[in-house]
Parts: sequence; C-alpha cells; structure tokens
Amino acid sequence: MRKYLLSMFFLFSILAINAQELDVQAKVGNPSNVINNGFIDLEVEGGVPPYKYQWSDPETSLESSRAEGLTEGVPYEVTVTDSEGNSVTKSFEIKAEAITEHFNGTFVPIVEGMTAVLFWDPFTALGIYDPKVYAEERYVPTPEWAADAEDKFILKEWIVEEGAHVDEGDLIAIVDSESSGELDVLANATGTVSYLAEEGEMIWDYENSSDLIETNAHMLAQIEYDEPQLLTNPNGTPQKHNIPFIVVWLIFGAAFFTVKMGFINFKGFKHSIDLARGKYDEPNAPGSITHFQALATAVSATVGLGNIAGVAVAISLGGAGATFWMIIAGLLGMASKFVECTLGVKYRFINSEGRIFGGPMNYLRYGLEKRNMRGLGKFLAAFFAVLGIGASFGGGNMFQANQSFEILSGQFSFLIGNGFWFGLGVAVLVGIVIIGGIQSIAKVTGKVVPFMAIVYVLGALTVIFINIENIGPAFGAIYDGAFNPTALKGGIIGVLIVGFQRAAFSNEAGVGSAAIAHSAAKTNHPPSEGFVALLEPFIDTVVVCTLTALVLIFTGMHEVQGVGGVQLTSDAFASVVSWFPYVLAMAVFLFAFSTMISWSYYGMRSWTYLFGKSKKTELAYKILFLVFVVVGASISLGAVLDFSDMMILAMSFPNIIGLYIMSSEVRRDLNEYSRKLKAGELFKKQREAKAS
Repeated sequence: MRKYLLSMFFLFSILAINAQELDVQAKVGNPSNVINNGFIDLEVEGGVPPYKYQWSDPETSLESSRAEGLTEGVPYEVTVTDSEGNSVTKSFEIKAEAITEHFNGTFVPIVEGMTAVLFWDPFTALGIYDPKVYAEERYVPTPEWAADAEDKFILKEWIVEEGAHVDEGDLIAIVDSESSGELDVLANATGTVSYLAEEGEMIWDYENSSDLIETNAHMLAQIEYDEPQLLTNPNGTPQKHNIPFIVVWLIFGAAFFTVKMGFINFKGFKHSIDLARGKYDEPNAPGSITHFQALATAVSATVGLGNIAGVAVAISLGGAGATFWMIIAGLLGMASKFVECTLGVKYRFINSEGRIFGGPMNYLRYGLEKRNMRGLGKFLAAFFAVLGIGASFGGGNMFQANQSFEILSGQFSFLIGNGFWFGLGVAVLVGIVIIGGIQSIAKVTGKVVPFMAIVYVLGALTVIFINIENIGPAFGAIYDGAFNPTALKGGIIGVLIVGFQRAAFSNEAGVGSAAIAHSAAKTNHPPSEGFVALLEPFIDTVVVCTLTALVLIFTGMHEVQGVGGVQLTSDAFASVVSWFPYVLAMAVFLFAFSTMISWSYYGMRSWTYLFGKSKKTELAYKILFLVFVVVGASISLGAVLDFSDMMILAMSFPNIIGLYIMSSEVRRDLNEYSRKLKAGELFKKQREAKAS
C-alpha cells in the first residue's frame, strides 16, 4: 500500500511539474505590403489556464492571445502568465518584406529615441510629479447610450440605496429606453454608490441640446472606489499623463517673452493689424514682399491639417476643457513670434541681385557672434538648418501630400489607388509656384490663404449659428472641463497639457520657421515685422483651432469615441450641412498645398545656408522637394513621417536658446520703435495720414 501511495505521489509530482511548464508557440504573419499590419498569434500549452498575455504593444489586451496592427521589422515581447503565477517571456519579430516596411521598421526606433528626448518629463524625473493616472470614482453610464443615438433614457428605478456599497456586476438600477425598453444597469466597479439622477428623471434626451453638449450627461451614477485605482492601458501598463519637455520649453519661452516684451501680444495687437493692412508699407524699403504677403506666407505654413485633425484629437483626448488651454497657449505664443521675426529681419542679408537670405540661421550665427559666442552661434545655426531641411521634406511636404491624398480619396473614390498620379499632379502645381521664388509664393499664398480661411471660418460659423441655442452649454462644458477635475478626462494636468501641446504644435511659435518668411518683408524697421508676425498664432490657434473645437462641441461630437481626427471634424460639419465634407476635403487640400509651398521656402533657405547661395543650389533643392511630394502621396511611410514631423519641434531647441540670449536686444529695439511710432517719425501712407 505504501509503495502504491509513493508511486501515486511521484506521478502527481511529475504531472504538477509538467503542468507548470509553459510552452509558447507563435504564428507570425505579414499579410500584405501595407505597413503596420503584422500580427502574432500565440498557442500556449502547459501551466494552469486561464492565461494572461502582457504584450509590449500597449493596445493589445491582457486577455488576447493575438496582437495585430504591428510594425514589421520591430521586435515585440509578450509575457504569458498562468493562473498559478508561472510565466514565460518570448520575443517575436514580423519580417519586413516591402521596401516601405523596411523604411518604417528602421525609423521606429529612431522616432522612439526622438520621443524620449522631446517628450521627456523633467518633473517626473525630479520626483516632483507622479505621471500615473489614478481614479477615485467611476461613472456608471446609461446602457446602450451612444453620442449619436436618437433615443431617450429615463431612470425607472433604483435597486440600491444611495451610499450603499456594491460589488462589480451587481444590479443597481433599471432604465427605460424609448427604443429598447427596460435595461438593467450593472455596477462597473466595487465601491460606494452616489446618485446622479432620481427615479422618474430623464437622464439623456437626444433632442435636448444641453444633453448633447454637456460632458458625461449620460452618466446616471458614480461609484467611489474603496481606494484610488490606477488606470491602465489594455496591456496592463499604467496610464500616464506626462508633462513633455518640448511643451514646457515652448510654453515657458512664450511666457518669458510675453513678460520681457511688456505684454506686446496684447498691447501691440491694434498696431499689428494696421501694419498688415498696409498702413505703414514703405514702397522703397528693402525687401521683396509686403507685410501682408509675409503674414500670408507664414500663416499658410502653420494653418493646415493640425487645425482640423489635430484639434479633433485634442478634444477627444482632453474633452471640451482643452479648448481653453489651447487659447491661452496661442495668446502666449504671439510673443515668441514677435521676438523671432524681429530678429529675422534685423539679421537678414540681401545680395547684389536683391535676393534675401534670412531666418534663425542668420540671427543665431551673427547675433551670437556679436556677443563673442561665435562657436555656439555657428553650431546652433547649422543644427537649425539641418533640422529645417528635414522638416521641410517631411512635416512640410511628405506628411501634407500623404494626408491630403488620404482625405481626398476618402471623399472621391476615383482617387483610390492613384496616389502616384495624385502626387505627380500636386508636384506640378507646387513646382509652378515655387520655381518663381518668394515673390511667386507670396502672391499665391496672399490669395489662397484668405480664400481658404474665409471658406473654413464661414463653414464653422454656419454650424455654430445653426446650433446657437447650444452656446450656454458649450461654454459651460469648456469651463467645467478646464477647471473642474472631476469632469475631466484624466485630470486637470492631462487636459492642460493636451491643450498646450496642440497649440504649440499647430502655430509653431518658437520654432523659428516663420522668421524665414518674414525676413523677406519690405521694411526699414525690424520690430514692425515682429508686430505683423504676432498675428499668426492668433489666427492659427485662437481663431481657426478654436472654431474647430467649437464646431465639435456645439454638435456634441466631442463625446464620440473611436473616430479619427479629420473624420470626426467632417462628421461634425456633416451633421448640419450634409455636403460640407466635400468642401472640407477641398479646404484640407488647400491647407496642405499652401503649407507645402511655404515650407519649400523655409527648407530652401536652410539648404542654401549649408550648401551655398547659388541659383543652381536652389534649383537642386526645389527638384528634390518636388520628388518628395510624389513619394509622400504614393506610399505610406509611417514612422518616417513621424520622424520628419518631429524635426519641426526639434527646431525650437537651437532657436529659443538664441532668442533668450538676444531678448534684451529685441526689447531695446522695441522701445526705440515705440518711441518713433509715438513721435510720428515712421513712414505712413499719405491717404491714411490725411484720414487721421
């Protein structure tokens, strides 16, 4: 008997050991040449089911044995854990086959490296701030609710008392739906219940504008956790709201220049409009384009897809409150533009042929050389020029061509599969404009920018006017979202950063790019161009970005989940004017086209700084730029576009360093200019002079 028991014990021991050994096999697939569509399917044997799968891809659930939408040529890790806590970690890589997949896979780690620098969180690194997102309570939503549902929901009965402690899955209430009848409401967390609606009360009515706009109007209860809960991504890693270094860098710089220049962004607003209107245009002043043309060229480079798609993403992530912080960041950014564009004109070089070479490359090099910082100045100027070339080919070119094709092909089906021909057509149009130089670019942007701005602004105002009864709830949602942490998607820090980030990325204040366009303006007084330039963040962020946000909020689209940026904005317009998405698609194309022609000039000036100022050098750059238009529209480049788009942000590092060093010089020039303006010593058109 004892031998029998020992044998059984030995057998069970062997079985137990074998059961603990996890064997993980994977089927790795690359179904097509399209980038980022790889998949990994796992088969697990051994251990004690059920298994948990923690993928390095944050969007893959802990319960999923399959990860998809993966990047080819990049390794992915997964840790499989059974119910007994035994685990094994495996690494898999989807083989890149197409050349686009090789490019994309190569640039992913480079982009991650740039992200680590640009989006590094200094406050977390110093232990000042915990970026992990915790929740103290959880809203209980109305069952079967959707932002676009044409339905009405009434709270029929509470099953539990207010203040009762419930477990996740408990029945807590019954709701009456006009279309679905009685619906059970189950607790979605364990904790203490607080009512947000009373029995017999209408919870959500699709015909009530307040319900459409108010954030979380469809919630009927809150459950307060027994202790704060860490929010996680689908793969189980903590959700974080980092404070990116690049946003701190841009916003702190903007705030510093606002104070240093005596709040010029507010005090100088009226004079900047007078300058843009041509009131102080000197016909014989050095330069090649008017104040207005310089403004139009610079605005055309910043007003683009970010104002339509980017704002929708910001509102989706940060809620209505992100709009407020976006406006604040735009107002602050006006001072950064003033400083950099004043210096752009002051340190420009005009050769014997009348060709103008200006921008951060010049003021970084020669402005710092004047302060016995020649070595630093040459390094910062060259660094800026390299980034400027990369940014012009990527964010200012390929990204625009790629996204405009995606958007237009979504509205006009005949374009599908014809990216090469679309790119070729756009390259011809761009080529016709940029071959003529800055005068030609200025003439086109001077006509295209006002037209596209008027079309978009009128469209947005139409949507807002038709929904004008929503004005109270809309601004209430913006205020609550900006200042009331309980109403926010992720807390006040998260919303503030989303708003600041969108504004900084959109208006490029502090990046230095606009100083290249403004350096070509006709003027004898550098600060005059600074005044004109401070209008750009106002137009780009305070006007256009805010109008996009208001369209989304007034139509209730800010509550819609799972819809992409441009599509969300398009749906918002379509909810009022069914055919407007076609107009929006054409506006997007004009935004992209004008951005490309302006950035071609920025990139060319960076190119000539490094490779010489001859016309042959300029022509070589222009041909290369046009080739990249075709490439951008023809193929999906994923991380390549992300990398080149990030170079625009990276330009702010050398630029703002120079602006800090030279800010006192700009302040002195501003004081002298203001003195001349008050004394009437500046040139003023006779007609205007008589009228005054």
